[in-house]
Amino acid sequence: MNRVHNTTAYLIALFSLGLLLSGCINDGTRPDGLPHENYQVGSLIKTDMGEVIEVHVEESRIHLRELMVKLYKRNPRELHKSGYANTIDENVVRLFDLNHNWEFEEFPGVYGGDLILLTFSTGYQGDRVFSLIAELLFMIMEAYNNKRSFYLFQAPDPQNLYNLARNIEITIWKLGNSYDENGELYLYSNSLGTEEANLSSERLFGKLIGLQDTMAIIISGRTNRTITKVIQQMASAIFLPIL
Repeated sequence: MNRVHNTTAYLIALFSLGLLLSGCINDGTRPDGLPHENYQVGSLIKTDMGEVIEVHVEESRIHLRELMVKLYKRNPRELHKSGYANTIDENVVRLFDLNHNWEFEEFPGVYGGDLILLTFSTGYQGDRVFSLIAELLFMIMEAYNNKRSFYLFQAPDPQNLYNLARNIEITIWKLGNSYDENGELYLYSNSLGTEEANLSSERLFGKLIGLQDTMAIIISGRTNRTITKVIQQMASAIFLPIL
């Protein structure tokens, strides 16, 4: 009788779970019965850690979008070089909201990670703001395993997040120290000495770095994965791999 009782209890539990999932799929309700427009079955296996990671990804994308707008306003000549969009918003949407495989017609033969080198190349005549932000977005998404939703056992490698933060630091240095053949910066970010102080772009870069370092520390602590720290001289620093 005990075996029969256990089997019956198991079947009842299984049937109840099926009804729960079915209800969530059909009417968009949560397990507690409250309505939730975007509720998905996947939410049942999300963890607090997954939600924290998702927030960091979205905040990184938000800051990067804002940075793209600021750089275009600071470097209007770059927007004029863009042959694939007429306004700042069109370029932002093209990069952040449309589907692509990190391959863009204006960068023939140049894929993802190489865009940062193109941005600071003397012979490049294209839109340096787009190539710079495309590269930063590429690195961010690579570090987060090209995901925006995270479930059980899907946390990114904290070493990749650490490397990403250092790569953003190198990018900041290059922005302020890379000059063309005429002695002008390839891209202006902060205000010049003769202008009213404006460090808004630098603050956004700082937020991006802080997000990645914080997430790296959290994941490292929760998963017992160590982070190998790297010290480089900025003038000779190389971009760290994101694997």
